[in-house]
Amino acid sequence: MKTAVDKHYNPKKYFVSEAVEAKPTFQQLLDEFLLKHKLSEVRKKNFRVICRAIMRYELFVPVTVRVPLNDKAKAVLEKYKDCEGNKLLPFISEQKYNDSIKRAFKLAEIDRVVTILDPLTNEEVKKPLYEVASSHMARRTFIGNIYKKVKDPNLVGTLSGHKEGSKAFNRYREIDEDMKKELVSMLD
Repeated sequence: MKTAVDKHYNPKKYFVSEAVEAKPTFQQLLDEFLLKHKLSEVRKKNFRVICRAIMRYELFVPVTVRVPLNDKAKAVLEKYKDCEGNKLLPFISEQKYNDSIKRAFKLAEIDRVVTILDPLTNEEVKKPLYEVASSHMARRTFIGNIYKKVKDPNLVGTLSGHKEGSKAFNRYREIDEDMKKELVSMLD
């Protein structure tokens, strides 16, 4: 399979002038692999999940999002202006970054109990906030907080990189009772 994938991404390396064949898609390569190897149904399902994820990733086109910096963000950049390796900020792996966020929440005693959905059992579980804090939670919070102030999904979407009508964006924002009251009070 490695050779087939390599052929897919590096066709010039395997080019034969007599025969030019169409490049197989990742889906075709995976199906061929699954047909040639005896795998349990569970493993087949896992390969199919991986395949769908990779296909979605291949369709994703990165978008450059320009966000004006506030004074706090500028201060952070100033602090790391001489960062080694010509990088904007020091590098830390995503896992270590999320572990650091959890430790910071715990040290700050941010221990409010929240209800989350357990990804394995699909049941609600109550945990202290410092156990579930992550960079993605910070992103969702940023989007939610800015939406409460601006209330324009298209404008907020330009800051977060979401396209108009994005289902993901709709999950991030919450229309709470205060927003409804403010909207109704505009009619007075």
